Amino acid sequence: MMMENGLSMEYGDGYMEQEEEWEREGLLDPAWEKQQKKTFTAWCNSHLRKAGTAIDNIEEDFRNGLKLMLLLEVISGETLPKPDRGKMRFHKIANVNKALDFIASKGVHLVSIGAEEIVDGNLKMTLGMIWTIILRFAIQDISVEEMTAKEGLLLWCQRKTAPYKNVNVQNFHLSFKDGLAFCALIHRHRPDLIDYAKLSKDNPLENLNTAFDVAEKYLDIPRMLDPDDLINTPKPDERAIMTYVSCYYHAFQGAQQVGNVTHVPEPTRQYTYVPNNYNAETAANRICKVLKVNQENERLMEEYERLASDLLEWIRRTMPWLNSRQADNSLAGVQKKLEEYRTYRRKHKPPRVEQKAKLETNFNTLQTKLRLSNRPAYLPTEGKTVSDISNSWKGLELAEKAFEEWLLAETMRLERLEHLAQKFKHKADAHEDWTRGKEEMLQSQDFRQCKLNELKALKKKHEAFESDLAAHQDRVEQIAAIAQELNTLEYHDCVSVNARCQRICDQWDRLGALTQRRRTALDEAERILEKIDILHLEFAKRAAPFNNWLDGTREDLVDMFIVHTMEEIQGLIQAHDQFKATLGEADKEFNLIVNLVREVESIVKQHQIPGGLENPYTTLTANDMTRKWSDVRQLVPQRDQTLANELRKQQNNEMLRRQFAEKANIVGPWIERQMDAVTAIGMGLQGSLEDQLHRLKEYEQAVYAYKPNIEELEKIHQAVQESMIFENRYTNYTMETLRVGWEQLLTSINRNINEVENQILTRDSKGISQEQLNEFRSSFNHFDKNRTGRLSPEEFKSCLVSLGYSIGKDRQGDMDFQRILAVVDPNNTGYVHFDAFLDFMTRESTDTDTAEQVIDSFRILAADKPYILPDELRRELPPDQAEYCIQRMPPYKGPNGVPGALDYMSFSTALYGETDL
Repeated sequence: MMMENGLSMEYGDGYMEQEEEWEREGLLDPAWEKQQKKTFTAWCNSHLRKAGTAIDNIEEDFRNGLKLMLLLEVISGETLPKPDRGKMRFHKIANVNKALDFIASKGVHLVSIGAEEIVDGNLKMTLGMIWTIILRFAIQDISVEEMTAKEGLLLWCQRKTAPYKNVNVQNFHLSFKDGLAFCALIHRHRPDLIDYAKLSKDNPLENLNTAFDVAEKYLDIPRMLDPDDLINTPKPDERAIMTYVSCYYHAFQGAQQVGNVTHVPEPTRQYTYVPNNYNAETAANRICKVLKVNQENERLMEEYERLASDLLEWIRRTMPWLNSRQADNSLAGVQKKLEEYRTYRRKHKPPRVEQKAKLETNFNTLQTKLRLSNRPAYLPTEGKTVSDISNSWKGLELAEKAFEEWLLAETMRLERLEHLAQKFKHKADAHEDWTRGKEEMLQSQDFRQCKLNELKALKKKHEAFESDLAAHQDRVEQIAAIAQELNTLEYHDCVSVNARCQRICDQWDRLGALTQRRRTALDEAERILEKIDILHLEFAKRAAPFNNWLDGTREDLVDMFIVHTMEEIQGLIQAHDQFKATLGEADKEFNLIVNLVREVESIVKQHQIPGGLENPYTTLTANDMTRKWSDVRQLVPQRDQTLANELRKQQNNEMLRRQFAEKANIVGPWIERQMDAVTAIGMGLQGSLEDQLHRLKEYEQAVYAYKPNIEELEKIHQAVQESMIFENRYTNYTMETLRVGWEQLLTSINRNINEVENQILTRDSKGISQEQLNEFRSSFNHFDKNRTGRLSPEEFKSCLVSLGYSIGKDRQGDMDFQRILAVVDPNNTGYVHFDAFLDFMTRESTDTDTAEQVIDSFRILAADKPYILPDELRRELPPDQAEYCIQRMPPYKGPNGVPGALDYMSFSTALYGETDL
């Protein structure tokens, strides 16, 4: 029995033979592996605690074999050989081998596992080994109504939970997912522990926690399952649940029951009686016949092995490429890989699909021949069975799907990375422009030489700068967040991004420290500040955040974006509309700030304050605010237009997708229906040849009449390509598949028309009846199993035999058949087409004209003369045929000739190629 972890087991008593198919279902499932690890660890600890120990990591704690041997001693009650306490690798391997030998001594034969894998911490092998131990010591001996192991445990659960509402145990995964089955098992045996009537199927988490808590507290069954894992996993791990349920069984049922081994006697040989008069020649012929069949079968077997090896080797070579997730982390590199994958699907895989189909066909043909010749069925070498090839092919297809999904995800990720990188650069440039000269300004000692009013102004200016600095904190955090996201997404130039981000953050820390230091120095001189210019300070406080808002708004309004769907552009438009709703409040703030400047100007003019127009608290001016505000007001409609243009583009793309899909979903099925109809007519069993020809030409006219639909679809497809649309969720058809289908339909119609016309010509010229044609066609179709319109030599030979044609099985028969093949397959293609088959059967079954018969006919017209005159031809034959003969007959040169006499004998023999005429 193959386990999902790569562990092979054989059970001496055959108690788990039905587990094989169930085992494969969990193959390499990460969620199940996680559940198994948690459950098996808890199960082991439930036994190891009896020895005063436990394990924390199942793949690590069993590596030296010591706790593994202890576990086996606890659960078996037997003493294992003394373990090796050394720490060298060979000591650990020796301990694990002792444990494996003990397991084997209990009737479980481990076929393909070595102690080295357990010592190396192979998780899958370790889980498989623990599952073997659980099966042998916890599940094997379960017996309920003559059913054992898994089936017995399942029957026990069904019997115990049958009376309970909303419980229907059919398996060990979905049936236990809502927790009611666990609660029912406990309530059936201990109704005092759970009030089942209060439980609801709609509260699986509560049900599971109730059952697990009660079992742990009152039944000494530790928690082996995670309620969240059971609920969130579509199909919980069957092994984990079986292990936990087996604890319930042993807690309630007690002693285990041992099953019996049923020995099947060896089949009795059969012998064939040979009569005394069985002569040597007959015996030799039979032997030759048997050997010939056997040689052909061996040839087919060798061909199967060769094709299987080649296909499996190709899959083996291809899988590493499909499983590779290495790229240069650039958009161009991933796009190149995507193109390579499309080339593989378009060029490299189709021949392998045909090879796989041929392999399966050859295998079925071989098995049929072996069965018909009373030979045992062919069993390919290990790893090359049809199921092995199918499993490898399925793995290939899963790898293809995962590879394609990874490529598409990488493409989207790298597009986002490029966008984030540009955004990082834009914001970093803006921030570095803002910080330029700030350190020098903060380190300046200019305030020490200032007058009192100048000193006051310097302090206010510094307070305004602090406000500005705080306003820029958000921008620095945005820059750091973008850099962090670029690192998380593994941007290819993270080194440069991180270096620049670090410089910005380091400078930001220095700016904070320098700002605090300058403020401390100004505070020391605060006692000399007596007057404060309220209007300048108010302007500085309002202008700084408003200016920062203006800068951020301008950045957002010119920010680039990339969208692919209607939902994305509609989201941007919605966000832009929300932004525009705030412009009214912004306009009020702008007017307030400008009015502050106007009021300052009025005061300065009124009181003639020298230097009063210079704001000591900020470098911003009303002109700056006015210019930036004007820029914002101009950028808003430009952004409106940009978003509107993109919306129209996405709407047009969506329209093109729907137009193409609507047309393709009509054209595709129409082509398929026409192809099916033409193929049915081509089988030749529906009506007379004339009816078939008439119907085929009707289909031909209908197809040509339908061509404008293909042309219209081509125009739509061209528009789709020009719009750079690469996916269409509204249809499964592509233009390429429709073109191929259209061309195949035209080819099929023309080929069938040609075949029917040739059949009519053959029938009319050879005098074949419709019934004979139908018989020939029926026989041909019978042996044309794949409906390819052609027969292999063996199929052709079988067809001839079915029509009563005698072909000997001796050497002479083979030579006769080869001569027939040379006639029906003159180009040695290896196949016989129906036209050649019909021509051969017509010649074999009709009375063919000969040169002698034509000469006798001319002799009658010439009244037994050795020549004939032109007047006699014109009198006896239709005008066109008479003139045909007169122009082509040579003059008669024999005795007793007369002027104008014609040699009809030479003419007749020339008609059948018997002279050089």
